[in-house]
Amino acid sequence: MSKPASLNNKQIRFLRAEAHSMKPVVLIGAAGLTDNVVNEINYALDDHELIKVRVNADDRDDKKSMIDSIVRQTDSILVQAIGHIGIFYRRNEKNPVIEIPKK
Repeated sequence: MSKPASLNNKQIRFLRAEAHSMKPVVLIGAAGLTDNVVNEINYALDDHELIKVRVNADDRDDKKSMIDSIVRQTDSILVQAIGHIGIFYRRNEKNPVIEIPKK
């Protein structure tokens, strides 16, 4: 997969607003970030482009590590991380779902 393009502040704000009313589509439980969970995140990003993931980690460093790992393994962009929720974006080049404002 190619390196994701970066987004400017206006685009990040737009995606945060889009994700505001969304519910998490993937929950990371006690088993942590397994290959199956990463596959589910990839499928969700392919279908929706913008998703919320609930990361259940006791330690702040573990949570940050899982979020960073999701970004790396899925070639996505972290839009926002608040509490146990991470918002991720990856454009579907074949069938775009979200029209992001230009820079």
